[in-house]
Amino acid sequence: MISGAPASGKGTQCQLITQKYGLVHVAAGDLLRAEIASGSENGRRAREYMEQGQLVPDEIVVMMVKERLLQPDSKENGWLLDGYPRSSSQAIALKELGFKPDLFILLEVPEEILVERVVGRRLDPITGKIYHLKYSPPETQEIASRLTQRFDDTEEKVKLRLNTHHQNVEAVLSMYEDITIKVNGSVNKEDVFTQIDSALTRLLDKRQATSESLPA
Repeated sequence: MISGAPASGKGTQCQLITQKYGLVHVAAGDLLRAEIASGSENGRRAREYMEQGQLVPDEIVVMMVKERLLQPDSKENGWLLDGYPRSSSQAIALKELGFKPDLFILLEVPEEILVERVVGRRLDPITGKIYHLKYSPPETQEIASRLTQRFDDTEEKVKLRLNTHHQNVEAVLSMYEDITIKVNGSVNKEDVFTQIDSALTRLLDKRQATSESLPA
């Protein structure tokens, strides 16, 4: 399970983790955006909350997450949950459904860096690739001309989202206190992953040692 404020680098680290460990990446934000794009009633309601910088109601999100975690690939390979739970009530709902994480990774990044990362973010609607005007500009002028900004990536909306995040993260952390690692997310992605990789390696080594000590 990985958490952090908007643009803390969760998506990038999830790619690196899944590439190495073969876990299924389940991103709550992607599930929500897919629901919005489908034009469903839940999607319409979710968009209204997101436009106001508020958390989408638990009953909408928890069912989407539950369905994804129960898919055969998630059950067989294990899952990496990205951006969920974001409140104590969501964490409780997840626990009641029987989903228990082995590790809770929190990416910590100063707010001014987060705002800069989000406001400069752009999407290529054709390929789905994410660019950043400063850190990862488009390769050609043709691509640059078609880039769009997500409706919730403006400075005003990201500050609302950051406020919401800070209000809820402490409650979530208290539920996973014994399995939480805090990672400095303001350094380059390789150094961030080194911190995470070390924690995952320790976890796997501990699990292997435990299984080897059990009687046959």
